[in-house]
Amino acid sequence: MNLKQLEHLLTVAEARSFSRAALRLHITQPALSRSIRLLEEELGARLLDRMGRRNELTPLGETVAARARQLLFGAEELRRNVDLVKKGSLGPIRIGLGSGPAAVLMTPFMVYMARHHPGVQLSITRGALDLQLGQLRARAVDALVIDRRAVPPAVELVVEMVAELRAGFICRSGHPLLAQGAETYSFDDVMLYPLASTTVTDEMGNLMMRHYGPRANPRTAVRLHCEEMDSLIATVRQTDVIFFGIVAVARQGIVSGELVELPVRPVFSAKGMFAMVTLAGRTESPSMQLFRTFVADHLHD
Repeated sequence: MNLKQLEHLLTVAEARSFSRAALRLHITQPALSRSIRLLEEELGARLLDRMGRRNELTPLGETVAARARQLLFGAEELRRNVDLVKKGSLGPIRIGLGSGPAAVLMTPFMVYMARHHPGVQLSITRGALDLQLGQLRARAVDALVIDRRAVPPAVELVVEMVAELRAGFICRSGHPLLAQGAETYSFDDVMLYPLASTTVTDEMGNLMMRHYGPRANPRTAVRLHCEEMDSLIATVRQTDVIFFGIVAVARQGIVSGELVELPVRPVFSAKGMFAMVTLAGRTESPSMQLFRTFVADHLHD
C-alpha cells in the first residue's frame, strides 16, 4: 500500500468513474484499475462497488477513504514544512477577509507588508462565506478573519476569537439630522434617510429589532446593501445615507471630522464578533505570525 494508491481511491470515489478519475490523474484507465485492484488485494476486501458506469465506496471503502484523507493531508503538510525550512523563507501569506475585517485591515496590512516585508508574497481574497470556506478547505488560503456568528460548526475548522467590535450608526458631519442639535436621535429619525449596511446576520437582526422594534428588521430597513464597507462609507461621505455597522470602519473619517457616530437611542449595545478560522492540522508558514500580530494590533475599536 502506498500514498499514490490511496490518492487513486479518493479520486475514483469523488469522480464516481474510472474514466473521469484517470483523466484527472493523468494516467491510463487500465493503470488506475490495476492500482485499485492491488490495493483491494492487499487489504483483502472490496473497496468500490462497480455499478455499470458508476462506482461508489463500500462501507469498508468509506472507512479506508476517511483514513486516506488524513494520511494524504499529513503527507502534504510534511512536504510543505520541509519546503519552507529548505527555502529558509517566511513563506507566503494567503488570507481571506470578511467585509468588516477587510475594511479595517486590508489596505493598512498591504501598506505594512510593502514597507517592512516586501519579499513576502501576500494574497488577500474576498467573497461570500461559502466560497471563502471552500478556499480554506481546499488550502487555497491559510486563514480567514470573518464574522464568528456566521461560521458553521465543523470538526476540521479551528475558530479563534480575535476581536469584538462595537456596532453603531455613522453619518457625514454635515448631515441635516445633526442640524437639529439634539443630544440623541430615535430610530424613526434615522429612518427618514436611507440606511446602508452589509449583510446582517439573523442574530444581529434580532438584536436590532429588540432595540428598535419590528421596523428595524434589516431585510426591510436597509435601503443600500453592499458587502464592500469602504464603498458604503464613501457613499455616506457624499450623501445623506446613514451607515449601520462596525464603527471601526469609519475610524479615519471620524478622526478627520468628516464623519460622525450618530447617537441613536437606545444605544445599540451589541458587538460584531470576529474570529480567525484555520484548518485543523494545517502547518502555518512563519510569516503568518506577522498577520496574527497585525490583527491583534489593529482590529479593535
